[in-house]
This record gives sequence, structure tokens and C-alpha cells, in this order.
Amino acid sequence: MFLIIGGDGEVGQALAADLRAAGAPVVCTTRRAASAGWVHLDLAAIPADWAPPEGTQAACITAAVARLAACEADAAGAARVNVAGTIALAERLTARGIYTLFLSTNQVFDGTVPNVAADATLCPVSIYGQQKAQTETALRAMMAQGAPVGILRLSKVVSPRMQLVAGWRDSLAAGKPVKAFTDMTFAPVPAAVVTEAIMAMLQARAATVAQLTGPRDISYFEAALHIALLQDANPALVLAGSAAALGLAPGSIPKHTTLDCSLLREAWRIFVPDALEVVSVALGQLKKTEMSCVQYCNDT
Repeated sequence: MFLIIGGDGEVGQALAADLRAAGAPVVCTTRRAASAGWVHLDLAAIPADWAPPEGTQAACITAAVARLAACEADAAGAARVNVAGTIALAERLTARGIYTLFLSTNQVFDGTVPNVAADATLCPVSIYGQQKAQTETALRAMMAQGAPVGILRLSKVVSPRMQLVAGWRDSLAAGKPVKAFTDMTFAPVPAAVVTEAIMAMLQARAATVAQLTGPRDISYFEAALHIALLQDANPALVLAGSAAALGLAPGSIPKHTTLDCSLLREAWRIFVPDALEVVSVALGQLKKTEMSCVQYCNDT
């Protein structure tokens, strides 16, 4: 059985759906009031007597305080989840022989160079990146001692639920201008490819550090302009903005977010499409999802 820590998050939901579609038994945790079939677990305050469900063989920790601004505003509170709680949970799981996969981030690097190697020295800028790096260090020490632990670093995950894509699409379709940053970049990864990588590592019990990002960075301005073209909207509606002018949290505008993904390519032939293709697919999936909802409402 697979245990997903944070099964109500974006990645957690997608992972649970894909595992179940593959016929795998899955149990998910939530820090909210647990309904039937869910397990309550708050990483900020793990009960002393908490234990994973009977039969758990592998777990994926997707839960985190991931917003850079939130970590900056309450570093101590975020650390209780991102560092102390996560490490304590990993220790509890691996002590029972449960393979534990920790989802990390490109934020453990400073973003000054592209395609960073998995074994490069960690050099985070943001509070979030620093906390993820601290947890990685503890987990890698466990890994070196033979614990069944894996780490998967991700860049920006894009799914049909991504509000930014939907918001841009709706505004442009209505003939309204949108502002997108020219100085904020991302190397997007489709949620489906993320779950493919997670499933491969869970099934292989891969005790290693793997990375998954798009092959190149694009600016948010380029992404918005691409959506305008796909929508046959006036490209002039896409207005250039500056993230640097907003005084965002440190680490918010790295020059590069790409990491070396050769391990996943070579071991499991997992590839991420070009950034613009990822945006195109997300837009198409959004339209398909909306059409399905309309059809469901009409049928009922």
C-alpha cells in the first residue's frame, strides 16, 4: 500500500488518482478534519502515538509550506512543517522499513546557473529553499546509513487546475489585458510527468536524489503571450511587468530553475516537454475538463 502525505494538495491528488488508476491501494493524509478513508496528520504537530496505516510499504511526502512569502512571514511556523515535522515523520516511517520519498525543490539552489547537477552543493536563497535544504541534508545522512529514503527535486508543476493559466485564458478571451513578468522564469513540469516520476521511484524504492524540471526556462511573459496566440487573442493584450519592482520575498525571481534530469531519463525514460508545449497541454486539458463538467451538468 502507498501512503501519500498531503493527499489533498495538487500533487497529492494527482498522484493518488494515477496510483488508483494503476490498481494500487492508496491511503492519503490531510491536516484538515479527516473524512472517511483519510488519515489525519499535521506535520506541525505529529502525535507521539501516530503510526502509518497497517500494510504501508512506501510513502511520498508531498505536504509542505511551499509559498515563499508564507515562509518569509513565519519562518518558525513553516520550519515546524518543512523541517522538524518532515524529518520526524521520515524517521518514523523508515524505522518501520517503509520507503519514503521526499519532494524537494529547485529552490535549494540559488538559480544563477542552469541544469544544476543533483550532487551540486546546496545554496538556497529563500527561506523555503533553506528549509528544504536542511531537510534534504538530514535525509541524505539517513540515506547514507542505509535508510530507504529518496529525494525528488521539482520545478514549477503545471496542471489544468493552475489558476494562473485559467486566469490568463479567461481575461484574454474576454479581450481584457493581462500583466505578466518578463523577469520571472520557470521550467514547467506537467503534473502527469511528476506523478510518473514519483510512481517509478516508489516502485523501485530508489534511495537516491533525482531531479525533474523542464528542459529550458521561459518567462511568465512568454507563457502569457503563447496563451494569447493559442486563443487567437490580440498579443498586445499581454503587458510586460516586473517582478523585481514588487519587492517579493528573496528567491522569488531566480534567473534559472532548470536542473539536470539525466537520472530519470536514463533509468525510467521520463522526459519533460518544452516549456511552451507544457503550457499548451495545460490549456488543452483545462478546456477538456470544463467541457466534461458542462456535459456532466447537462446529463444530470
